[in-house]
Amino acid sequence: MDRNTVTGLLLIGVILLGFTWYNSKQAAEYQREKARQDSIALVQERLEDIPGLRPDEFDPGIMAHDSVAADSVQGTPYGEVLRSAWSGEEQIYTLENELIKVSLTNLGAKVTGVELKEYNRYNGDPVSLIAPGSSEFDLKFYILRNYKNLYINTGTYYFSEAPAADNSKAFRLYVDSLSYVEYIYTLPQDEYMVDFKVNFVNMEEHLSNQYDILVNWRSIEPRNEKGPENQSNYSSIYYRYPGAQSVESLGMSKSKKDKNVSTRVQWVAFKQQFFSSIFVADTYFENAAMWYETYEVDQVPLKRYNASIAIPFNKQQQQYGFKFYYGPNKFSILKKYDQEFERLVALGGKLVRWVNLWVVIPVFNFFGKFFTSYGLIILLLTLVIKIVLLPITYRSYLSQAKMRLLKPEMEEINARYPKPEDAMKKQQATMEMYKKAGVSPMGGCLPMLLQFPILIALFRFFPSSIELRGQSFLWATDLSSYDSIIDLPFNIPFYGDHVSMFTLLMAGLLYLSGRMSMSQQAVSGPQMGTMRFITLYMMPLMFLLWFNNYASGLSYYYALSTIITIGQTYGIRYLVNDEKLRNRMAENAKKPKKKSNWQQRYEEMLKAQQQQAAQQSKKPKGKK
Repeated sequence: MDRNTVTGLLLIGVILLGFTWYNSKQAAEYQREKARQDSIALVQERLEDIPGLRPDEFDPGIMAHDSVAADSVQGTPYGEVLRSAWSGEEQIYTLENELIKVSLTNLGAKVTGVELKEYNRYNGDPVSLIAPGSSEFDLKFYILRNYKNLYINTGTYYFSEAPAADNSKAFRLYVDSLSYVEYIYTLPQDEYMVDFKVNFVNMEEHLSNQYDILVNWRSIEPRNEKGPENQSNYSSIYYRYPGAQSVESLGMSKSKKDKNVSTRVQWVAFKQQFFSSIFVADTYFENAAMWYETYEVDQVPLKRYNASIAIPFNKQQQQYGFKFYYGPNKFSILKKYDQEFERLVALGGKLVRWVNLWVVIPVFNFFGKFFTSYGLIILLLTLVIKIVLLPITYRSYLSQAKMRLLKPEMEEINARYPKPEDAMKKQQATMEMYKKAGVSPMGGCLPMLLQFPILIALFRFFPSSIELRGQSFLWATDLSSYDSIIDLPFNIPFYGDHVSMFTLLMAGLLYLSGRMSMSQQAVSGPQMGTMRFITLYMMPLMFLLWFNNYASGLSYYYALSTIITIGQTYGIRYLVNDEKLRNRMAENAKKPKKKSNWQQRYEEMLKAQQQQAAQQSKKPKGKK
């Protein structure tokens, strides 16, 4: 293939990639616009089914604090009562216990702020799960108006405070002197869950015929963590179907993401990296339309969430029950509610989730009973994992040592079959040599295959473990975030604007471990140079770039794991005598070998391939 052909292929590839990117972008824009139009059409369809209401009287974009809406209220039989709730003075009320402080406003009778008492932001202030004034909660429904319908948005009316128990707050929006909508918030002691009841008292004759009540729940996510990019990456909207043993999410995006769910939903969560706000139905929601928008990393608010949720409506039903969870994404706390909340903690997929559930979390909880330093707990966790894997590591070393001792025989086979057409014979001779010596060429790969789920599980666990949040160790002030020892005056692409010490140590240790591993390799030839480059240089460099902005606890774990691996290698090398191992291999070669079914099939396959190759070589050239 000449240079012009290669250049042409590269240009074609670039054009295809560019076209694919542009087409996907256009498709995404089309889907977003289609979803918006479908939502409006759905609303219009619902309004057409309401007697006496013309669709052109409703504009989905108009908020209730609108002069047109105000005039329509004043011209109704409810004008005097509702007009008195249209204006007023905002007042803030609080519900609090030992864990959280919930701020409520009489404007819309909604939660306007949530402070978590046991957790601090990166700057030392208490965590604001919801910053004051950054959240909206509107209930939207219709009441009769002279045989037509009046659209009510509760978020724009000033509710009246009503009598309630000591740990509760109640608010009422009166339609007339005897009919009203009532919100009751109750916060039990030692709980992150707020009970929320909506009562329609004496409202049967006033409510229009409608299929559902619409809820519009909005919130802006403040920055609470040291690493805003990590916080943003682990933040999204999650939801669960009734009875499901799993949860769904909108996924991660650096721009906008939306989802329309036309089936029933049990709960919707605005999830941050370590904290969540969850809106839960006692029964179910009819459907939900959700979206979020991501701001630039250097901006203080990170994401803006929105969920439009339909609640099934019945005029004869006076009370609707819900709950709000405002608290940490801590596995043990979330699991006790038996709502699959614990799946908000990122523990990985099916392949690795079991490692975190049955190994990492129990070990963390066990050592957490005796030690307060999570740096020490991570060390003990590393030791436990390495001790459990020690027998497999020992077998792996023996396999590599045997392969190294067979290097002269391998070179002899390579010299005996130097031609490419003898590749089958060389492979067959190599397998025969391995069989006689009692060596498994895959023996060195087994420990890596077993450790891989553990590595991936910990990769998911450390950045989402609230136990590590704010925990200091040595120079690291927060094991759930990066441990900067030098802040750079500029940003290096793919690296960042700081130097993380644990990541630097991990990369250096990976290089040393790679040198030790390469010294044990029996492979020689051109492929050895490629393997050496990947092991000694590429892998440490990639880890250095990937982990510089990641949780320092994870880099610390990998550094500890590599140190222990180096120590184990030196210890096993001291215990294993090469001469004794060589004699054992020689004795093993003298013993008669019984071929397994797999070996018999493999040899038959090789013979068939050799016969086919021989027949092809005997055919005259030019004939098929």
